[in-house]
Amino acid sequence: MAQRQPLASRWSRVATAWLPFADAASKDLPLPRLLRLSLFQVSVGMTVVLLNGTLNRVMIVELGLPTWLVAIMIALPLLFAPARALIGHVSDHHRSAIGWRRVPYLWIGTMLQFGGLAIMPFALLLLSRPDTSAAGAVAAALAFLLAGAGLHTTQTAGLALATDLAPEEARPRAVALLYVMLLVGMMISAFIIGGALADFTPTRLVQVIQGAAVAVAVLNFIALWKQEARNPQRTASTRTRPSFTATWRAFIADKRTARLLVAVGLGAAAFSMQDVLLEPYGGEVLGLSVGATTALTGLWAFGTLCGFALAGGRLARGAEPHRLAGVGGVAGIAAFLMVLFAAPLASPLLLYVGAMVIGFGGGMFMVGTLIAAMALAGGGSGLALGAWGAVQATAAGLAIALGGIGRDLLGSLALANHLGPTLAHRATGYGAIYLLEIVLLLLTLVVLGPLVRSRDAPHPPTPARFGLSHFPT
Repeated sequence: MAQRQPLASRWSRVATAWLPFADAASKDLPLPRLLRLSLFQVSVGMTVVLLNGTLNRVMIVELGLPTWLVAIMIALPLLFAPARALIGHVSDHHRSAIGWRRVPYLWIGTMLQFGGLAIMPFALLLLSRPDTSAAGAVAAALAFLLAGAGLHTTQTAGLALATDLAPEEARPRAVALLYVMLLVGMMISAFIIGGALADFTPTRLVQVIQGAAVAVAVLNFIALWKQEARNPQRTASTRTRPSFTATWRAFIADKRTARLLVAVGLGAAAFSMQDVLLEPYGGEVLGLSVGATTALTGLWAFGTLCGFALAGGRLARGAEPHRLAGVGGVAGIAAFLMVLFAAPLASPLLLYVGAMVIGFGGGMFMVGTLIAAMALAGGGSGLALGAWGAVQATAAGLAIALGGIGRDLLGSLALANHLGPTLAHRATGYGAIYLLEIVLLLLTLVVLGPLVRSRDAPHPPTPARFGLSHFPT
């Protein structure tokens, strides 16, 4: 028995080192319960794929809607994202006689997601008909707003609940598992939805989206069932909600903060402007099917996960976060060049690789800027994460809308031969936006440059084990 103990200990270390999230579970939060809780991330990933991937291609190519209108619709949920900090704060200090803090917001978010997805296919069909386009536009805007508000509310409350349930020593790995489940949900949903819509019909579109609405409700109900214990004292009406004013003033007092947030906004805009264009680009210019273009979202998610994993490993070995963000920006430039040249070379493979590298570069850029924001705030302030998320989401939403409007405007000018016979092609509008994204990434590198410290200079400490848990999805 004395000889078996060291062997068992060695095998335990091997499992912890090589099996993903083998040490994420704890006595208070066993692995089956943690995996069940992570189902809300799967539902969020499914909704993201529908909103940002499948539907924008279907609306532009199959339903014939103008790209600028689709871009605005896709941007509506992203513009709700800055409210996540407020949602988290309100759920932290929720007042209720029942004793729940997170469950009410999880349920509200679920119902918002379900309602938005339930009415969305009918709104889109109304929008595609000239005689009902006005009513369809209002209904579609409402559907996208409801779905976006629901996914942000659900995710914020769900991550907060996971943080409450996991003990402090296991909390980083538990939240890391939830983030990975988001990307896994995106990849699986992309391929399932793409396969279901391979033979596109309006009836099939209604079935797929409403099936996703039911799946969201079922997954979230299973995820939150008996997860949060009631504690009326913690939600008593006599509890006060603290103000963030003093903390915010201290945060923005550092001159480096403004430069970093500008870089975050520029980089987020550069990586997000193509969100509404990539799948229509594959369908309209390269002639790919709905299923083939939906796979682009899965490849993007896989690239993001790879970029995040590499960035986490580099940061754990002491890499400079601003320099790491710059590497992500350089990768993004290479990716957009691949996407840009996919049209003249008629190469779907180049488009697929470009989509994956976009995710890879975006993942590295976001991790680098996030850890830099945490260092500016003193090592992980919730206010820093809220400011980072607000700038990132707002810039992304505006960039998506501007990308669609710019593509429509330049594309119509090109097809009308106002830009010359050489540019009279459907790919011109898309290519102009991809070039603009490259320019934005170059500007991002310029803004980041003064923040990068030399290799020998001291810089704010990074977490000893920076990982997926630090990324506010």
